[in-house]
Amino acid sequence: MTQHAARPTGRRTAPAAREQAPAPASGQSDANGAPNPKSPRSAARGAAKSTSKPKLSVVSDNGTTTAQPARRAADKDLPLREDIRFLGRLLGDCLREQEGDTAFEVVETIRQTAVRFRRENDRAAGAELDRLLKRLSRDQTNQVVRAFSYFSHLANIAEDQHHNRRRRVHALAGSPPQAGSLAHALEAIDAAGVTGKQLRKFLDEALIVPVLTAHPTEVQRKSILDAEREIARLLAERDLPMTARERDHNTAQLRAKVTTLWQTRMLRDSRLTVEDEIENALSYYRTTFLRGIPQLMSELEEDIAAVFPATRKRKGAAGAAEPAPLAPFLQMGSWIGGDRDGNPNVTAETLEHAAGQQSRLILSWYLDEVHTLGAELSMSTLMVDASPELLALAESSPDHSAHRADEPYRRALIGIYARLAATSKTLTGHAAPRDPVADAEPYASAEALAADVQVVVDSLRAHHGHALANGRIDALARAIGIFGFHLASVDMRQVSDVHEAVIAELFAAAGVAADYASLPESRKLELLLAELRQPRLLTLPWHEYSEQTRKELAILAMARDLRARYGKRVARNYIISHTETLSDLVEVLLLQKEAGMLQGTLGSKTDPARAELMVIPLFETIEDLRNAAGIMQSLLDLPGFDSIIAHHGVEQEVMLGYSDSNKDGGFLTSNWELYKAELALVQLFEQRKVTLRLFHGRGGTVGRGGGPTYQAILSQPPGTVNGQIRLTEQGEIINSKFANAEIGRRNLETVIAATLEASLLPTQNAPKDLAAFEAVMQQLSDSAFAAYRDLVYETPGFKDYFFATTPITEIADLNLGSRPASRKLMDKKHRRIEDLRAIPWGFSWGQCRLLLPGWYGFGSAVKAMVDAAPDDKSRKACVTTLRRMVKAWPFFSTLLSNMDMVLAKTDLAVASRYAQLCDDAALRKNVFARISKEWHLTCDMLALVTGHQERLADNPLLARSIKNRFAYLDPLNHLQVELLKRFRSGKDGDDIRVRRGIHLTINGVAAGLRNTG
Repeated sequence: MTQHAARPTGRRTAPAAREQAPAPASGQSDANGAPNPKSPRSAARGAAKSTSKPKLSVVSDNGTTTAQPARRAADKDLPLREDIRFLGRLLGDCLREQEGDTAFEVVETIRQTAVRFRRENDRAAGAELDRLLKRLSRDQTNQVVRAFSYFSHLANIAEDQHHNRRRRVHALAGSPPQAGSLAHALEAIDAAGVTGKQLRKFLDEALIVPVLTAHPTEVQRKSILDAEREIARLLAERDLPMTARERDHNTAQLRAKVTTLWQTRMLRDSRLTVEDEIENALSYYRTTFLRGIPQLMSELEEDIAAVFPATRKRKGAAGAAEPAPLAPFLQMGSWIGGDRDGNPNVTAETLEHAAGQQSRLILSWYLDEVHTLGAELSMSTLMVDASPELLALAESSPDHSAHRADEPYRRALIGIYARLAATSKTLTGHAAPRDPVADAEPYASAEALAADVQVVVDSLRAHHGHALANGRIDALARAIGIFGFHLASVDMRQVSDVHEAVIAELFAAAGVAADYASLPESRKLELLLAELRQPRLLTLPWHEYSEQTRKELAILAMARDLRARYGKRVARNYIISHTETLSDLVEVLLLQKEAGMLQGTLGSKTDPARAELMVIPLFETIEDLRNAAGIMQSLLDLPGFDSIIAHHGVEQEVMLGYSDSNKDGGFLTSNWELYKAELALVQLFEQRKVTLRLFHGRGGTVGRGGGPTYQAILSQPPGTVNGQIRLTEQGEIINSKFANAEIGRRNLETVIAATLEASLLPTQNAPKDLAAFEAVMQQLSDSAFAAYRDLVYETPGFKDYFFATTPITEIADLNLGSRPASRKLMDKKHRRIEDLRAIPWGFSWGQCRLLLPGWYGFGSAVKAMVDAAPDDKSRKACVTTLRRMVKAWPFFSTLLSNMDMVLAKTDLAVASRYAQLCDDAALRKNVFARISKEWHLTCDMLALVTGHQERLADNPLLARSIKNRFAYLDPLNHLQVELLKRFRSGKDGDDIRVRRGIHLTINGVAAGLRNTG
C-alpha cells in the first residue's frame, strides 16, 4: 500500500516504500524458480539507472539498505519485489484518495508497527500494535482490514506473475527441463528404456481427470476474482517492451482496477446458490481449460515426437512426418450440480441446469471458433486443390453464394456453423450468437461434428496447408474430442444413509421388507440381490413417496435423460459417501435399475446386467480405509458383477477421502492409512485383472491432502497410479491454480508429468528397505493416532475450546457456498466434532494460525519411538533409519515437507490471543498448553529427523516469503480476535459492521495464507 512516487515529499512514506515488500507465500504452487538471468524489464531498469549512479541501493531482507550493485544484477526475485511495491503503491494511493489522509495514516502507522513487531521482535511494538488496534472505530477497523486484505491479494497476483516470468526466463536461457515439466518426464522415461510405442499405448489407455468441486472455502466473490484476473493481465503486460505512453496507459488501467477492487463489496451479502457455483466454475473454462488443454495435448505430441522420432506417422507438406494424434486422456470433471452429500439444494433441476450451462458454454465456444475459421480459411480452388471429402462437405452446405463458389473451406465451415447452431438450439434452447445462413440438421453427436472438422483438417494437410491445419482448427478438433457437447462429466454423490433410507421406503411400500434399515448386512444383501434379479420394478406408480425418495429417484432419471441428450460422458460416475458395507454399493445399483439405468439382469448369462453409472465407493474415515480392500473384494465377488465391470471397460474406480480421515485420525495416521489402503486395493485389483482408478479427494490444506501436486502424485505407493487418476480441485485452490491461464496450463502439465513418472518409473517409489520403512511408519502412526485422539476426542471440553477459540461459527455464516458447514444442525448442547464437515474444521484452524490438522501428533510419535529404544546406540540407529526414510522414500519425504510448510505458517503467539476467547480459564490453559507443547515437540522431532533446525531450510525463498508476510497478517488476526470478542459478548452482536469486519478478516487471513481451505 505504498504512496505514489508523484506525491509531495513532505508527506509520510506509505507502507511498502521503506523496506522490502514481502514475497507472498506460495504453498500450493508447483512452479520452481531457476537461477537464470533476470527479466528484460529488470535489465532495462538496471541499465537506465546504472548510467547515473555507480552504485545501486537495494533493500535487504531485514529492511536495511546496502550498496550492492552486483546483487541487483543477479537477484532473480527483484522483479517480484518491484511488482509488489508497485501494486502496493497503487493501493496506498487508492486508500488515500477514497478514504482520506487520516485513514491512510492509520493504516500506515499500523503497518509500520506490525513490521517492527514481527521483523525486529520488538515487544514494545507489539504492545503498541495492540493499543492501536483496540482504539480503532468500527469504520476504521473495516478500512484497515480491507487495506491489509487487498495487499495480500495483490501480492498473490505479483507472485503468480513472477512464476510465469521465471518459467519464461528459464525457457529463454535454454536451461535443462525442470522437474514437473513434460520435457523432464519424457527424458526420464526415455532414459529408463521405455519405448515410444510403449508410451503411446500407455497414453491410449490413460485417463487423467481434474474434478472441480464447490466445497466452500473460496471466500472471494466472482466480481473480485474477475477484477484480479484483469490486474494480473495488466501486470503481465509490463514485462513487454513499452513506450512511455503505453506504460502510463497501463498504469492508469491498473490504478482503475485497484480502485474497482476498493469500491466493490468484498463479501457476498447472501449465500451462494448452486447456480452461482456452476457459473463460477464455468469462468475457469473460458480462462484456462478450453484453450489450455488442447494446447497442452498438442505440445505433448510434439515433445513425444522429439524424444521418440519413430512415433511420427502422419505425412504433411513436402512429405514431412508429423506427430501421431493422442487420445483425449486429459478430461475435466465436476461435482457442481450433482453433489448432494449434505447439500439439500442439489436436485434433478440443478443437475439439468449444470449440464445445460456446460453444454451452452462449449457449443458457444465451438460456434465462435468455427465462425472465425470461416473468415480465416479463404483458400480458393483456383489456387489449391481440396479433398473430395471437403468438396462434398462444401456442396452439402446451405451456403450457395456465387461469391464463395471457389472457396470450399468457407462453404464447408458455414455449413458446420449452421448445423452447430441447430445443435445449440436443440440441446440448450439458446440460439447461436450469429444467425446461420439457413436452417440445417443438428448434429446427432459430438463425434459427428468431430468427423466434419477432421475432413477440413485432413484436406488442409493433404494440400499444402500444413501450417493452417496445425493452427486454430487443430485446436478445435482436439477440443471436440476432449469436451464433446457436455464440457465436463458431472459426478453424482450422495451419502450412504440416504440411499439406505430410500431403499427402506421402497421395500416397505412394495411389501418386500417392513424395516430394511434394521436388518443385518447379510439379509440386506439377500433382498437387494433378489430384486436385481427381478425383471419388474419396485416403485409403485400411484404410491405417494416421501420428498427425499422422490428427489433421489428424480435425479437418477434426470441423469438418464441427460446422457441421451448430451452424450454418455456427461454423467458416468456415482459416488457413495461413507461407504461402510457392500450393501451401500448394491443399493445404488438397485436405484439405477429403478431409474432405467441398469439393463439386463444380475447373474443372467443371456442378458447380463449393465449399469450406466459406475458405482464408486468413497472411503473416508480411518475405519473405512482399513475396510476398503475387503469391501471391494466382496463387490468383485458378487455373482453377476463381472458383466457390470466389463460394461465399464474392465475398470473400477475407488475414491479415497483425505479430509474426514484426517479429522478422524490426525495427519500422520490419515496419510498412512490412505497409503496402506491404496496398496491393498492395488494388490486385489491386480489379482482380479481389473484396472483400478483411484480418485483422490484432496483439499487445499495439507491436513486435507493439499500440497504440491507433483510431489503428491510421485509419493503415491507403487502401482497405484498406472495412468489412471482423478483428483479434486476445491475451494480457493481452483482460483489459485486456474485463474491465470499460464499457471493453469502449467498445473495441468504438472499433473500429466507426475502421472507419467509415477506410472512408468515405478522404481523411484520403491526403496530397497521399503518393508522396514513401512514397519517404522506403522509404529509412528499408532503413536500419533493415540496422541491426536486423546486431544480431540478424549479431552473433556475440547469441542467447547474449539468452538470458542476459532471463528468456526462465523465461518458458517460467511456465505462461502451453497452447502451447510455441518451435515447436521448443531446447537451448543449437542454439537460434536464428528458432525462437523472436515472442510470448515481445517479452515478454522488456519484462521487462528494453529493449522493443527497438518502436524499434530508427529512429535509425540517420533519421541515415543526414540524413547522406546533400550540404549543410546539403539536410539541413534532409530534416528538413522528415520533419516534414511526421508532420503529414500518419496512418501515419507513428501509427508515431512508438507508438514514443514504447515509448521512454518503456524504462529503460537497469534494463536494464544485466540485462546483468550475461551472463558473457561482451566480449559484454556490445559488445551492450549498441550497444543503448544506438541508444536514445539513436533518442530524438535522434525529437526532431529531432517537435520534442519530452521523451518523450510530446503526452500529459503518460501521461508522468507512466509516470514515477511506475517507482518501483514498480524493486524488481521489481532483485529479478528478483537471483533470476535465484541460480537460474542452480545454488546455489538447486532451491529452489521462488526459482523462484516469479522468476515473481512476471515477473507484477508485466507488470502494471506493462500492454501487454507
